[in-house]
Amino acid sequence: MKPYELFIGLRYTRAKRRNHFISFISLISMLGIALGVAALIVVLSVMNGFQDELRSRILGVAAHIEISGFDNTLADWQQVAAQSRKLKEVQATAPYVVGQGLIAYDQAVQGALVRGILPAEEDSVADIGHKMRAGKLSALRPGEWGIVLGADLARSLGVQMGDKVTVITPQGQVTPAGMVPRLKQFTVVGLFQIGMYEYDSGLALIAMQDAQKLFRTGDKVSGLRLKIDDLYRAPQVSQQLTKTLTGDHYIRDWTQSHSNFFRAVQMEKRVMFVILLLIVAVAAFNIVSTLVMVVTDKQADIAILRTLGASPLSIMKIFMVQGAVIGVIGTALGLVSGVLLALNIGTVVPFIEHTFGVQFLSADVYQISELPSKLDWHDVTVIGLVSLALSWLATIYPSWRASRTNPAEALRYE
Repeated sequence: MKPYELFIGLRYTRAKRRNHFISFISLISMLGIALGVAALIVVLSVMNGFQDELRSRILGVAAHIEISGFDNTLADWQQVAAQSRKLKEVQATAPYVVGQGLIAYDQAVQGALVRGILPAEEDSVADIGHKMRAGKLSALRPGEWGIVLGADLARSLGVQMGDKVTVITPQGQVTPAGMVPRLKQFTVVGLFQIGMYEYDSGLALIAMQDAQKLFRTGDKVSGLRLKIDDLYRAPQVSQQLTKTLTGDHYIRDWTQSHSNFFRAVQMEKRVMFVILLLIVAVAAFNIVSTLVMVVTDKQADIAILRTLGASPLSIMKIFMVQGAVIGVIGTALGLVSGVLLALNIGTVVPFIEHTFGVQFLSADVYQISELPSKLDWHDVTVIGLVSLALSWLATIYPSWRASRTNPAEALRYE
């Protein structure tokens, strides 16, 4: 680009005499781009924060990787655990026994997933021990028949610490009266609250040895839960385990067990990106109307430049510079304001709530007291590049129209 093309293009961005309205439209376009870019960054950061929050809550109960047999039992779990820990990515392992059951107290009955655990090992692969509202996981001792319930499950049953509940399992026992369900009384020794209704209302924990007796599994367990150092590498680690472990095992990672949920969240994020990108697109294409008015206003200038020897390409570059300046400044303002707002969303939102007396998220409903935010610099880069591309595309038609100006026609009435 020649120096005079850049100089004239930058000069046309400033208001002179008759074109104050044109400069006002340019300012509106610039602010529109900045607003759209900032909104995109903030919304995607909040969605990233929610996704991480949900993932951490789900993985606070579910394992990164689960290993079981094809008949949903695992006889040699100690050997499998030892082989799994040979991989440097595997941080901890924990066996479990799981089965369906009914939990009854007084006149209330609720279905639940009953999981037998070793409290010490379970603390190394899950966060339930840090989410206890009452009691501790260590209170689950073999032979004492203690049980830890989700807070919502306990509330629906109407039980408190120390109450005795009856667990009914589908594994029946033969009596003179025929086949009847197995019943066992447990004492409530703890309550937990993860913040996910699926678990808080439908999960009960007991000691693993008690679960083996209750579900008649003998020395077998249902499977082995693994925690790895990088949860995003769970699929790769699962493939390594498939090659490492001897025998037939069914290996499933968290991306498979909750694939529909996280796929839906990712799809929602993409849709929001497209919707909010329309704000940037509308603001960017306001540049078209701005440049069309500038081209009309500068017909005489264009004719003089053409008469002095400026090529049509040079005329085109002059007006593309003007549109590009609007896009670059608007994008830069949007990036800076969006990043600052996303990084300080935890301060800005409470200020707005306190000032206007509103509450965006009720802790009683969402189990989240503040908007989570996670700034992804990849998202910021993509948003900036897309905004600049839209701004540049918006300059092509008006600039091409300016380059087609006939000097003789433009100067006829001057």
